[in-house]
Amino acid sequence: MPRLTCLAVLVCVLAWPAAADVSGCACDPKNPETLKVRECSLCAEAEKQPVDVPFFVLKDVNPRKPNRWLVLPRVHGEGPHPIHDLPKAQRDALWKFAIATAKEKIGDGWGLAYNSWHVRTQCHLHIHVGRYITAAENSRFVVVRRPEEFPAPEHSGVFIHPVKGGFHVHTGERIMETALVR
Repeated sequence: MPRLTCLAVLVCVLAWPAAADVSGCACDPKNPETLKVRECSLCAEAEKQPVDVPFFVLKDVNPRKPNRWLVLPRVHGEGPHPIHDLPKAQRDALWKFAIATAKEKIGDGWGLAYNSWHVRTQCHLHIHVGRYITAAENSRFVVVRRPEEFPAPEHSGVFIHPVKGGFHVHTGERIMETALVR
């Protein structure tokens, strides 16, 4: 019996990234029926926002993440809305808005995390805002001084937290939100 349980757990763990893949995103704001599926729920939230609002904030509704917020652009992207497809000026403005939101909601000790579209459960581009877990720090980062220097990787996520004189920017992993307190 324990062997069967371990096998079942292993299958679930290995299947999770495949279930989270939003590469086939079919969200279409012109067709409200498409926004009723779970992976399009953030697209539906974006549609509720005034058209002249470039970015907005939502409290994360996941009960396992009670201390998190999401920062989202109002605009929809193609397919899984990857961050590298967002025009640079909009991406820079999104990061600045996320930083301002983090400072307001968290104060000191904030972090921002963008999970690669390969592992997200939601199509609409979003940045997780929460308290940074200092034990998550590692040596795989670059130091940048301004949000305009933040990278937009095509296949990995991004985790950012402030340091004296700038930011540590971590990339290379697809799931980055694990560096934030749940």
